Amino acid sequence: MRFLKAMTAAAAALFMTVSVSKAQDIVDTAVAADGFETLVAAVQAAELVETLKGEGPFTVFAPTDEAFAALPEGTVENLLLPENRDQLVAVLTYHVVPGRVMSSDIAGQEVSPETVQGGTLMVDATGDAVMVDDATVVQADIEASNGVIHVIDTVLIPE
Repeated sequence: MRFLKAMTAAAAALFMTVSVSKAQDIVDTAVAADGFETLVAAVQAAELVETLKGEGPFTVFAPTDEAFAALPEGTVENLLLPENRDQLVAVLTYHVVPGRVMSSDIAGQEVSPETVQGGTLMVDATGDAVMVDDATVVQADIEASNGVIHVIDTVLIPE
């Protein structure tokens, strides 16, 4: 897979150091891996834990802690405030596509899946790197019992 060439060493280490079993759901997989503390905190604040532990299947484009840190100062803290829960839910559910979409399912294609939030992502798997909107997939096909995670380097913001 050509996009794996573009994967950074840091992103690869996120999951190489964790023994991820397909028996773990999406939330437990993210908790077990290093580099997703902000995402897990946001999922908890948005009260989406039970949903993402549900039957699914889900495809989650999971931003790293570095991706959250790259947002303008104060953005994450603002989103985590209880009064901004609806906005946080919208941002997080924009990262989730119904179904289990593996990289091999879209290799060489441009696709526009609808997100759980209701928006549409632009996924380009035709080049050396897979792009999801403005984010690059840095680790793909991390299987969980209720779906798959693709690690991305940018937080996706719905329009």
